[in-house]
Amino acid sequence: MLLRYFYDRALAHASYLVGCQQAKQALIVDPGRDIGPYLDAAKREGMEIVAVAETHIHADYVSGARELAERVGAKLYVSDEGPADWKYQYLSPYDHQLCKDGDKFQLGKIQFEVLHTPGHTPESISFVLTDHGGGADKPMGIFTGDFIFVGSIGRPDLLEKAAGFAGTAEIGARELYRSVERFHELPDYLQVWPAHGAGSACGKGLGAIPSSTVGYEKLFNPALQYKDEKEFVRYILADQPESPKYFAVMKRINKEGPAVLGEQTPLTPLNADAFDDAIAQGQVIDLSIPSVFAAGHAKGALNIPAGMLATWAGWLLEYNKPVYLVAQAGQVEEALRVLNKIGIDAVDGLFLHEDLRDAGKLLSTYPNATPEELSDRIASEKVNLIDVRSIGEWNTGHIPQAQHLFLGELPASLDQIDRNKPVVTQCQSGMRSSVAASLLVNAGFDVINLAGGYNAWNRAGLPTQTASTSCHGDACPST
Repeated sequence: MLLRYFYDRALAHASYLVGCQQAKQALIVDPGRDIGPYLDAAKREGMEIVAVAETHIHADYVSGARELAERVGAKLYVSDEGPADWKYQYLSPYDHQLCKDGDKFQLGKIQFEVLHTPGHTPESISFVLTDHGGGADKPMGIFTGDFIFVGSIGRPDLLEKAAGFAGTAEIGARELYRSVERFHELPDYLQVWPAHGAGSACGKGLGAIPSSTVGYEKLFNPALQYKDEKEFVRYILADQPESPKYFAVMKRINKEGPAVLGEQTPLTPLNADAFDDAIAQGQVIDLSIPSVFAAGHAKGALNIPAGMLATWAGWLLEYNKPVYLVAQAGQVEEALRVLNKIGIDAVDGLFLHEDLRDAGKLLSTYPNATPEELSDRIASEKVNLIDVRSIGEWNTGHIPQAQHLFLGELPASLDQIDRNKPVVTQCQSGMRSSVAASLLVNAGFDVINLAGGYNAWNRAGLPTQTASTSCHGDACPST
């Protein structure tokens, strides 16, 4: 048997190639939309990708299952568990098998057994792998999808918070408890191969280690320590990270069937004269690093640095409006790939940064200022300090005068900000607050970005507080 691990850092997404070396056939577990790495790996190993096994209808990225079915004829093994709302709707043109609890299927000498493990989603399944080609008569590991992570488990509240299915969070939590009970019955020696790592919004407190074992998770995974269902439900529904609004779009796309991308056509840069029309018609994303954007950008552009695109484009872009990019030539291919992964299939135009500069379009600016430069104005409330971090970061420690407005929800929160004072945007390091600064500048606010963010404020020994205490600099609780 051959097992290859793929990890998309931008989405904290793990997927796997499982190959039977005797049959020279491979299967992909929970593929991402960019199928190139799977095709390349299979070619290197002398294998043919013949199947896809998907654990559930994903909410945080566009699945590559349909792309593989269309382009290489892969058979789809997908869940037939859960209610009618969570059945795949695009399968009929493709070779597929609907999987229920207890079903088994083969890849050469490798057997996969289906376990229904609902809770994160109603249709969620896991795949238990046994390598008969190696002479084993007991399973080696389990692909858990978004059910069991290293050090955590999948959150049950996304259908309610992100997809709008009222009342499903507690139901999902109770289903998850029963799935955990079933997990406890598995042999300790089984390897655990999850679909996400640290940074994913599909659970809280995910570990950064790529795999684990059933026995280790039984011992040390906090979510697996509860013996009382009510206590478990209380734990799993508390302190979950914010639910990205684009998750509802991903659920719909993956249920109905993503468009097949095929080979991509390179974007031809637009003339700088077309920029004003692009602003009027749609939304323009400038991929520059914050310092470059602050020093000079085209009026109306939203700054989402290239490295932050996967995280924040889904929060801040409207899927029903045209999207344009401002980029350096070398950034475009990867930016398009990232946007495709979160369901933005068509970018309507590209402006090269140097073309806008040469046309005299980069005239808008906003200032950055250090904590020392701003501390007196913040303390005397001559400025509005807007903290755009997550609620978990805010609870750990924040500046006393700050108003908490999470970045992902900031476009809908503008009416909560006083327009009669300058606004200071602040995050942990100064990166997310730069995105917020560009958004607020476009909304007509007088904006200053806090350089270095909360980290710099804390290092300067300036006042901070948690929910119940006040402190100064290094005297604070861990922040």
